[in-house]
Amino acid sequence: MNCASCVGRVERALKKVSGVVDASVNLATESATVQAGDAVTREILIAAVVDAGYHVRASDSPVTTDARAPSDDSRNHQEHRHLVFAALLSLPLLVPMIALAWGEHRMLPGWLQLTLATPVQFWLGARFYRAGWSALKVGTGNMDLLVALGTSAGYGLSVWQLFFADTNDGQPHLYFEASAVVITLILLGKWLEARAKRQTTAAIRALQALRPNTARVRRGETEVELPIDQIVIGDVVVVLPGERIAVDGKVIDGSSHSDESMITGESLPVPKRAGDRVTGGAMNSEGRLQIRTTAIGAETALSRIIRMVEDAQAKKAPIQRVVDRVSAVFVPAVVLIAVATLMYWGLVGGDWPQAVLNAVAVLVIACPCALGLATPTAIMAGTGVAARAGILIKDVEALETAHALRIVAFDKTGTLTEGHPRLLQAIAFDGDEAGLIALAAAIQSGSEHPLAKAVLEAAVARRLVIPAATAIRAIVGLGVHGNVAGIDVLIGNEVLLQAEGIDPTTVRAAALAQSAQGHTVSWLATRAAQGTQVRGMLVFGDTVRVESRDAITALHQLGLRTVLISGDNAGAANAIARAVGIAAEDVHANVLPGGKAALVQELGNSGCVTMVGDGINDAPALAAANIGIAMGSGTDVAMQAAGITLMRADPRLIVDAIDISRRTTRKIQQNLFWAFIYNIVGIPLAAAGLLNPVIAGAAMAFSSVSVVMNTLLLRRWTPRTRDHNMTSDRH
Repeated sequence: MNCASCVGRVERALKKVSGVVDASVNLATESATVQAGDAVTREILIAAVVDAGYHVRASDSPVTTDARAPSDDSRNHQEHRHLVFAALLSLPLLVPMIALAWGEHRMLPGWLQLTLATPVQFWLGARFYRAGWSALKVGTGNMDLLVALGTSAGYGLSVWQLFFADTNDGQPHLYFEASAVVITLILLGKWLEARAKRQTTAAIRALQALRPNTARVRRGETEVELPIDQIVIGDVVVVLPGERIAVDGKVIDGSSHSDESMITGESLPVPKRAGDRVTGGAMNSEGRLQIRTTAIGAETALSRIIRMVEDAQAKKAPIQRVVDRVSAVFVPAVVLIAVATLMYWGLVGGDWPQAVLNAVAVLVIACPCALGLATPTAIMAGTGVAARAGILIKDVEALETAHALRIVAFDKTGTLTEGHPRLLQAIAFDGDEAGLIALAAAIQSGSEHPLAKAVLEAAVARRLVIPAATAIRAIVGLGVHGNVAGIDVLIGNEVLLQAEGIDPTTVRAAALAQSAQGHTVSWLATRAAQGTQVRGMLVFGDTVRVESRDAITALHQLGLRTVLISGDNAGAANAIARAVGIAAEDVHANVLPGGKAALVQELGNSGCVTMVGDGINDAPALAAANIGIAMGSGTDVAMQAAGITLMRADPRLIVDAIDISRRTTRKIQQNLFWAFIYNIVGIPLAAAGLLNPVIAGAAMAFSSVSVVMNTLLLRRWTPRTRDHNMTSDRH
C-alpha cells in the first residue's frame, strides 16, 4: 500500500466478504485486523485483498500467500536498485535543466532524452501503472493513479512534441526530465519512508530479539540443548551466568540477579533465589539458576507483551478514521482539479503544453502519502518507546485519550501501597521486643495467613532464633494457640483476650492510636498457673510504596486531580492519603467493587478520568473509566480490563504514560498539519502554473519523509522514572 486511499480500498474489499463484521487496515504496518465469523478463513480474506490489486506478504502464519509478493528484505533491495537506476537515468536529463540557471543551453538531443526517460517511465515506473489500473478496475483512485496519470501526460506531451511539433524555431520543448525526475523523487521518498518506518518498529524487533532460540534442559542427570519449541511446561531449564532466560518459570535452585530492563523498564538488576519467578527474555547475571518452566511459547510474558504492542500498533486511533474518510474523496477531487486546470490553461489560455504541465503538477503534488502515514507512524513510535519503558498500551484510544485526563483515581492496596502487611512495630510490655517477635513467629510458623507471614519475615530479617512450638491450632476468627517450651502462647485480637478473661480496657488505649492510623493490632499473651498475662502488642500495616508520593506530586504538577477509592476503613484510607499527598476531601473509603465503578462514572462528569488498580475487585472500575491503568504486579483480570498496563509496580509510570500520550498526540497533530499544508498550499500553486512538476514531485516526496522523520523524534523521549529519578524530560 502507498497512501491513505489504498487503506480505504483494502478495507472496503475486506468488508465486502460475507461474514466480516469489521476490518481495520494500517498503512504504517501494512497489516489488517479483521473481525469475522468462524466461516471466514484467512484464505478467503487473502483472496479478497489480491482481487483488490494487492499482495499479501508471508507472516509467521503457515497460510500460503501470493507467491508474487516479495519478502521485506528482497523488496528493500529491489527498491534500492530501482532508485539507483532511476537516478542514473534521470541525472543526465536534470543537469542541463540546472545549467540553464547559469545561462548554459546544453540540452540533450531529443532522441537521447527519449532513450533515457522511457525505461524510467515504463520499467521503473511500472509499479504505478499496475497499482493505478487495479484501482481503476474497482472504481476508485490512489496515489499510484495520480503519479501514472501525471507522468504519462508529461511523457506523452514530450513524445508528441518530439515527433509532430513544428520545429522551425529549433529543438521542440520537451518535458522528459519532468516525468523521469518525478518518478525518481517518488522512488526516493518511498525508500526513505520505508527506512524511517522500520525505525518506528525498532521496539518490537528489540523485544523479539530477546527470545533465545535454544535452552539447556535437564534430562535426568544430564543437560541437553533443545530448540525452544521443544520445551514443555514442567521442564527444568538451566541458565548459566550471562545467558538469557529462555522461559517463564520459578527458580528451584541457585541465586543470581536478573536484568529485566527491556521487559519492565526497571533499570536495576532484580535479585532471584529459590521460589522467585523469572521472566523469559531477561538476562541472568552472575549465578547459575535452575528454573521450573511455567509458561512457554505464546503464553510467556514476553510473547504477551509483544502481542499487545503489535495489536496496539495495528489499531487505528479515532482521529485516523476521520483522515480515512477525507482520503476517500481526496483522489477523485484532485483528478477533477487537474482536469479543470488542463481545460482552463488549454481552452482559455490557449497554451496546451503549459496546460499539461500544470495538470501534471496538480496530480503529483496531491499524492496523499503523508496523510496515510501521519497517525499510524506516531502511534507505532509512541507505543514502542512506551513499551521500552515498561508501559504497555494495548488500546490506541487510551493513547489518544490520556492527554485529556483531568482526574486520576487510585485504588489503595497494591497500587499506592505494597499490597501486603508488614510488622511495623512490636511493643513488649517487659521490654523484650526480640523475645515477643520470636514467640509470635514460633506459633505462626507454617501458617499462610498474611499477618503470620509478616511476623515470620520480621523474625528472619532480625535473624532471631525461632523456638519450636507444639499443639498449634487456629481459633477461627480470633487467633492462634500453641505451646512453646511448656508455656501456652496465644496471639489474636481483642475478642480473644475477652475469651481468656482479660479486661481489654487495660490495653485498649494503646491500640486506639494505631487503629486511627489504619494499622491492625494483634495481642500476644501467655497462660500460666497464675492466669493469662498480656506480653505485648504487634502492629501491622500495609506500607506505602516509596514512589507513590513522587507520583502524586508529579500528577499535581501536571494539573491533575488525584482521588483515592478504597474498600478499606476510613482510618487506613486517610492515613495513606496523608502519606502520599492526596487531599482529604478526595478520599472515599469503605467502597465496594460495584460502588467503585459507580464512583468512577460519577467522577467522569467532572472531566476525563482514569482508574488505577491491580485487583479483581478493581476490574469494573477500570472498565468504567475513560482509561483503565493496571499495575503489572496485579491480576490478569485487571490487566484485561485496562487499556494501559504498567509492567512494574511503580505509580510514577502513570506520569510517564500521560507524558508519552501527550507527546504522541502532539506528533499526530503536527504530522496532520504538515500533510495537509503541502496540499493546501501546493495544489493552488500548481493549478496557477507557479509550480514545476519536478518541484511538485520533490515536495510530495518530502512531505511523506518529513512526516515520518518528525515522528521519529519521539524515539528521543526519556521516561521520568528512569533510574528512579523524577527529573524533567529535556527532549
